[in-house]
Amino acid sequence: MARKKIREDDSKRLLKEHLKRLSGIDLQICSAQVTQVTDFTELTSKEHWLSSTKLVVKPDMLFGKRGKSGLVALNLDLAQVAEFVKEGLGVEVKTVFLPTEKPMTLEACAPLIATLPLEVRRKIGDFIVGVFTVFQDLDFSFLEMNPFTLVNGEPYPLGMRGELDDTASFKNFKKWSNIEFPLPFGSVLSPTESFIHSLDEKTSASLKFTVLNPKGCIWTMVAGGGASVIYADTVGDLGYASELGHVWYSCATADPDSRKRALLIGGGITNFTDVAATFNGIIQALKEKESKLKAARMHLYVLRGGPNYQTGLAKMRVLGEELGVPIEVYGHEATMTGICKQAIDCVMAAA
Repeated sequence: MARKKIREDDSKRLLKEHLKRLSGIDLQICSAQVTQVTDFTELTSKEHWLSSTKLVVKPDMLFGKRGKSGLVALNLDLAQVAEFVKEGLGVEVKTVFLPTEKPMTLEACAPLIATLPLEVRRKIGDFIVGVFTVFQDLDFSFLEMNPFTLVNGEPYPLGMRGELDDTASFKNFKKWSNIEFPLPFGSVLSPTESFIHSLDEKTSASLKFTVLNPKGCIWTMVAGGGASVIYADTVGDLGYASELGHVWYSCATADPDSRKRALLIGGGITNFTDVAATFNGIIQALKEKESKLKAARMHLYVLRGGPNYQTGLAKMRVLGEELGVPIEVYGHEATMTGICKQAIDCVMAAA
């Protein structure tokens, strides 16, 4: 399961909308998101409540301890909020364990509300049950309300943090509406990472790509999350983590700078995947990048086992001859860790 953080504003919006749909609870909470290009006059025309009530303002950037950092302001009017944004943005814990097969009930959450005043106990209990229903229905993987209070006797989360299971987007895209998965604070995607990310959003497959060192000598195109970890860990264990170009599944061409490089293409022994069929796509991509492979002085190492792997490996050998690019091909007689060492020895010998 992939856990993707979402903005507090989106957490509140999803909770308010679907708490009413699923539990009949009308959550009296209002929130609005302000960005660098927000026009406060236009925003107020859409959200009339902003000009008639006291407000709380804080950054919505996926990090905590905002109050301790002086980034939260309370009891402001809209003009003060605008000024704060301009200047600043440019307890006892109780736990209940709920087995996955058991529903959330008032009895289950009784330890959480036992010490509350009697007149609000049922209201808070119903709210907790309703929130948990939203949590399950929308495939949240994490949902936090802090601080939490009552306004006119009704539950009111002042702060929220949420994470959604993005692998459930195929069945929740209507309920999530236009949800945004922002990058961690301070992160910027490279053009290649942005391209892979856009591909990942359009397929049920998992395509992840993170550049570690664009001038690294060791690059991988690995089938399977487990195999990718083995390759990356092996390169690190051999003392060349700093030369690892990227992590996870995809292919990239390093910046040409006359240094020799190695590209590892492989995985374990698959049970069901037709190796020859998957290699067809890889072969097409390598042909399209022939000039860049040669400019980067790339030496390819291929390892794969499984259905039709002999045919797939034979195609890779022919490709090496066609492109004039060195390609060493191995079946299940070789090991993933073994070809990592061969690749490192190859590029270091040419250094």
